[in-house]
Amino acid sequence: MTKKFTKTYVSRRSFIGTAAATAFSFNFFPKRVFGANDRIAFAGIGIGGKGSSDIDNAGNLGDVVALCDIDLNKINEKSEKFPGAKHYKDFRKMLEEMDSQIDAVTISTPDHMHAPAGLMAMSLGKHVYCQKPLTHSVYEARRMGQAARQYKVATQMGNQGTASDGLRRGVEVIQSGAIGPVREVHVWTNRPVWPQAPDITARPTDTPPIPNHVDWYLFLGVAPDRPYHPAYHPFGWRGWLDFGTGAIGDMSCHTANLAFMALNLGHPLSVESINHGPINDETFPAWATTKTEFGARGTMPPVSYYWYEGKFPDGKKNLPPLDLFYGEKPTNSGSLLVGDKGVLYSPNDYGSSWKLLPGDDFKDYEGPTPWLPRNGKGDQGMKNEWVEAMRGGRPAMSNFDYASQMTEAILLGNAALRVGGKIEWDSTRLQAKNMDISDIIQREYRPGWMA
Repeated sequence: MTKKFTKTYVSRRSFIGTAAATAFSFNFFPKRVFGANDRIAFAGIGIGGKGSSDIDNAGNLGDVVALCDIDLNKINEKSEKFPGAKHYKDFRKMLEEMDSQIDAVTISTPDHMHAPAGLMAMSLGKHVYCQKPLTHSVYEARRMGQAARQYKVATQMGNQGTASDGLRRGVEVIQSGAIGPVREVHVWTNRPVWPQAPDITARPTDTPPIPNHVDWYLFLGVAPDRPYHPAYHPFGWRGWLDFGTGAIGDMSCHTANLAFMALNLGHPLSVESINHGPINDETFPAWATTKTEFGARGTMPPVSYYWYEGKFPDGKKNLPPLDLFYGEKPTNSGSLLVGDKGVLYSPNDYGSSWKLLPGDDFKDYEGPTPWLPRNGKGDQGMKNEWVEAMRGGRPAMSNFDYASQMTEAILLGNAALRVGGKIEWDSTRLQAKNMDISDIIQREYRPGWMA
């Protein structure tokens, strides 16, 4: 890309159908609207790790009435802050017993339990805040979006970069046409940073005793039975196929968020594995590159979306072509939106900061008049907008209408890795046109759990 760029932009009205515009405007009105003085009763499902701050943030906006975790130590720690909350190991029992006492839930479990908890909560009319990725499978993502609409509940996925003013400004800049029509997106990550291939490719053979404070069978939830091992709980689960979604699931909902929102990427036409490390039956590969094709959306042209993760066997980081950086040093994680007139380079996980390249061509660029609301309150701001939606305000910006579509597209990347080829995708039927991947799209649940 060597041609001289001109700095023109299209009015916001030309892009009114894009994700950032519709995220706040789809047909939504909660079944029950809370008044300004009404106290909202929250329950936390999964309160360790990220779940700790999620329920804390929610507690700043109402009353925490219940804490649920399969790890008793996590409940004991959190009960010091919320001494009046009831304690549960099984979210099903909690939702049944406290149905009338709970208005909303935060869900911050391992990935494989997001949808089971979220679908049950929504079916009971609970508003749901669920950590990214929204689900463990493509089918579950579709169901979560459908359920949010069916039960008319306020929802939000926990990709907190959405709340940053920088991301929202980046959306405006892209949609205004600053870098012209965008035809390529490149997103990379420093993950995996947890144990998986090549160091781990098979299950542990030893069977240590289950700690007294852990309910292992509730941790397994919908996943197939296997013996307890500390390789899975409390941290290592992300790299295992049965529990996590690997680097793609963990980080794409963050690092690709700016591109998905600005370009209204929606449902893909195809997804393929460009390259990847050795595949095994238990963990995600050590490195991978995928390519996802999106069709034209209104006046926006088709987009090729590339994802890069891990390091090659020689230790080199898997990155986009270096000429796209115009001399900038690639960071550990980031994204590049490549347009006909320039490149938007975001050097961080959240799209909260960015620059236009080549810099000399944009040194006098001021950008369009802002049109998206500003938040600027980070993770707490995500909960603030979720509660505002419960009170009858606009939908949260990463509501399940938006988040379910993005999660579907992202998790198809993992499907491509597992089949090692190209998937021609039929988003209406939720199936591949050229192969049978139904067992990947919709997993079989362990008996006793709702599909």
